[in-house]
Amino acid sequence: MDKNYAEENLTIKINISDKIAILTLSRPEALNALNSLVFYEIDRFLDSLEQLNEIRVLIITGEGKSFVAGADISEMSSMNQEEGLAFSLKGQKVFQHLESLKIPVIAAVNGFALGGGCELTMSCDFRIASTKAKFGQPEVNLGLIPGYAGTQRLSRLIGLGNALHLLMTADVISAEEAFRIGLVQKVVEPEELMNVVMELAQKIAMKGKKAIENVKYVTRHGYNIPFDDACKLEASYFGNSFGNGESGEGMKAFLEKRKPNW
Repeated sequence: MDKNYAEENLTIKINISDKIAILTLSRPEALNALNSLVFYEIDRFLDSLEQLNEIRVLIITGEGKSFVAGADISEMSSMNQEEGLAFSLKGQKVFQHLESLKIPVIAAVNGFALGGGCELTMSCDFRIASTKAKFGQPEVNLGLIPGYAGTQRLSRLIGLGNALHLLMTADVISAEEAFRIGLVQKVVEPEELMNVVMELAQKIAMKGKKAIENVKYVTRHGYNIPFDDACKLEASYFGNSFGNGESGEGMKAFLEKRKPNW
């Protein structure tokens, strides 16, 4: 990303190197709370990212002691019903944009991931958490419910009972508990978080680009359709893999006992 683009952003920071992009939420004075400007700048960056064919993995993290502490209550407090609906739809649109990226998206959760912050992590493909990370959907404490598809993604990730328990109690859980119920995939010490996530991103970036894109699409899309239809979708993409050149190099490299030259 060119320097000028990065300087235009007020609420996010972008770093790109070695085929990996890092988006850092950067409102530390507000614990990186989500407001309309944050949504706008994330969405604009995602638009530009889709044009950068060399990027293989996106990492999302937060600046300071928080990942994202939630939606910006100071912006929401004066909203009426129509404005609240629009704010919900805006967040859902951005998170769906993130979820639908062809490339893998990893959340590096360094601190509080509450409300909209937890919803943001769930729109990523998987989550690596610091031992200092905290997760929760505390909206009912404000007389609200999650607005960025949290009720839907949470139940799909951790099961209906676990989701309803968190949604109704507004409990804030530790990274270890989030790991136990399947909300995160790994918990590491704070000083190791970005190193571990970068190593993971680099590992994925070394795989066949098209194969990774296809795995993401078939797995995500297949999850929401009948099993038999999902199996047909998988078979179709498996068959198509043989004609794209990538699989030919991969299998040839395996037989020749060398690393593939993608």
